[in-house]
Amino acid sequence: MPIAQKLTRETLIRLLRFLVVGGGSALVQFAVLAVLKSLMSSTAAFSLSWVVSTGTHYLANRFWALPSARRDSGKQFGEYLVAVALSYVINLGAFKLCHDVCGLGVMWSAFWAIPPSTVVVFLILNYRVFRAGNKPSSSSA
Repeated sequence: MPIAQKLTRETLIRLLRFLVVGGGSALVQFAVLAVLKSLMSSTAAFSLSWVVSTGTHYLANRFWALPSARRDSGKQFGEYLVAVALSYVINLGAFKLCHDVCGLGVMWSAFWAIPPSTVVVFLILNYRVFRAGNKPSSSSA
């Protein structure tokens, strides 16, 4: 079955909201990076701007884009931290590849570092960390 047929309306809405949050978080990261890049090393500026944008990302996803029926907020936040740690590794690797190997500037390297982790992070956040409420099963165990 093609992927498009497997996506529910709810998942598509959550995906669109996730992308809006991602775009807003990216703007936060670029604004912070633009200020910091002349004050510290490119890797430090990238990392600090990533932390600020991740805070924005968490709050917007948790309370708007990917509302969740989960009530175990502490465990959920821990799972989010694992997901963003994975995202950071992917983002930093892509940033270093673009900046150090390909010779792109700091801003372009930061821009191209975002797409590689977007799909992975959406899947983890949507289906695990901020999963929608469980629907009753039609079969009994």
